[in-house]
Amino acid sequence: MAQSTGRVAGKKAFITGGAQGLGAAAGRMLAKEGAKVALADINLAGAQAVADEINAAHGAGTAFAFELDVTQEDQWIDVLEKATAAMGGLSVLVNNAGIGGDGPIESLDFGLWKKVMSVNVDSVFLGAKHALTHMRAHQPGSIINLSSIAGLIANGNSPAYNASKAAVWLLSKNIALYCAKMKLDIRSNSIHPTFIDTPILDGFSARFGKEEAFAKLARQVPLGRIGEPTDIANAVLYLASDESKFMTGAEIKVDGGISAM
Repeated sequence: MAQSTGRVAGKKAFITGGAQGLGAAAGRMLAKEGAKVALADINLAGAQAVADEINAAHGAGTAFAFELDVTQEDQWIDVLEKATAAMGGLSVLVNNAGIGGDGPIESLDFGLWKKVMSVNVDSVFLGAKHALTHMRAHQPGSIINLSSIAGLIANGNSPAYNASKAAVWLLSKNIALYCAKMKLDIRSNSIHPTFIDTPILDGFSARFGKEEAFAKLARQVPLGRIGEPTDIANAVLYLASDESKFMTGAEIKVDGGISAM
């Protein structure tokens, strides 16, 4: 069994999009550092596989898996109740679930626009709205929303993704100010990655081949490479821990220097 260093010992974290990519990486990282984690995903089998892996490494009862369509309010209410009961509380919410899929504004299908906004933005609203009910009883707490560098810097081909991730950025600040106004010891911050080696890049890799695709993306990054899931998981760990107890309404850019240009 892996030894915890305890940076988030006693924390109980609910993570959306936990079956793969950044959500799975965040779950592994938080569990390694002493937290219990609930992995929620529309892909229950994938979330369960990650939970089983975590439990094998850190002991039974460390991780739990739940099926969740993040666009459905009734499912949020039900699953948060079940996860809170399973973990014995809820102190960290990681709104990670998100999708790409986009195109120039003149050719973008309105249905796709609404789907991207629903998965990327409605999920954050619903998650925070209903998680706060449980987090009040387990303060201090932290809400961590995965935005994107594309929520701060626009391009000409991704209107839905740009708009959705910008909405997550400002909604994170709204939640932070609300919690502060309500005298809750619950913080809210956003993380803004650039290109990370996760399944969201699969379409680009299929088009050019992974090596060429990653080389194309790396040329846009001052550090000359794309990021790894652990780069983002480390930022999640910091925001989940009490090390960031005076940080709220802020954003962490994990972008290899893109935003500095």
